[in-house]
Amino acid sequence: MYIVVTGAAGFIGSNIVKALNERGVKNIIAVDNLSKAEKFKNLVDCDIVDYIDKNDFIERIQAGHYDGEIDAILHEGACSDTMETDGRYMMENNYRYSMILLDWCQDQDVQFLYASSAATYGSTSVFKEERQHEGPLNVYGYSKFLFDQIVRQRLAKDPSAQIVGFRYFNVYGPRETHKGRMASVAFHNFNQFRADGKVKLFEGSHGYPDGGQQRDFVFVGDVAKVNLYFLDHPEKSGIFNLGSGRSQSFNDVAVATVNGCRKAKNEAPLTLEELRAQGLLEYITFPEALKGKYQAFTQGDLTKLRAAGYEAPMSTVEEGVAQYVEWLQQNV
Repeated sequence: MYIVVTGAAGFIGSNIVKALNERGVKNIIAVDNLSKAEKFKNLVDCDIVDYIDKNDFIERIQAGHYDGEIDAILHEGACSDTMETDGRYMMENNYRYSMILLDWCQDQDVQFLYASSAATYGSTSVFKEERQHEGPLNVYGYSKFLFDQIVRQRLAKDPSAQIVGFRYFNVYGPRETHKGRMASVAFHNFNQFRADGKVKLFEGSHGYPDGGQQRDFVFVGDVAKVNLYFLDHPEKSGIFNLGSGRSQSFNDVAVATVNGCRKAKNEAPLTLEELRAQGLLEYITFPEALKGKYQAFTQGDLTKLRAAGYEAPMSTVEEGVAQYVEWLQQNV
């Protein structure tokens, strides 16, 4: 029997594959699209039994090739570019593909865990898994939102097998190098500091929801742990926020990143004020292209996740970014 991870060569998918390997699981079918070939690097230190292109996999599923051979599908594959404007592509890739997998899993009595997104919430200030708080700002968010609505309908009908959706907030951590401009703030901060000796943030990054940008940043290691918790508990279904449960500023990320780099050189950590005074942190104009399409404040309500029995603490920005910078120093 196999476990399937879609988007397996991507950011979250590859971290899940590695987490499965670390508990001794190697019977993993990795599904992805390697048109961006550099993603293969995310799987070099992972053990799998097969790699299948995402289009070939869906054809094999529909042809009955894997009937009775799969225990679970962890569906991480999607177009996550929030600036993508091709709605037809987004809906086919994110919504329709997910529907095919959901239908098959229900028919085969297979666990189905999938990536939703905090982008489903849009500009709300309340981040609870409830319809009245949802209003995506872009077609990416809508593709995730619509699939969540279908899942809610299935859950109301008492599905034959587990269905779990995770509304990821701002995930950061190892194995996201291939994402380019869509990589996390921590990744860009690290590269800016290494190249220019300073970090640049958008104006308004001063750490308060009424005057700047403040987000729920969640470490990818925590994301993988939550996925495996629900994989271990097939009796638990639902749509759950998956963030740190706290909101921190872009300044916090920048400070943690710079201090992580300084630690590697045995240099003392600096405060925000010291970074600014020394010209190691500066602010730039907010891009016009992002206005009206950008969540300025997010903070996941983890009440449902905790009620489902997941008790492990979530990393703070300071804790998670420190681990991430150490990994980047060794791998990038």
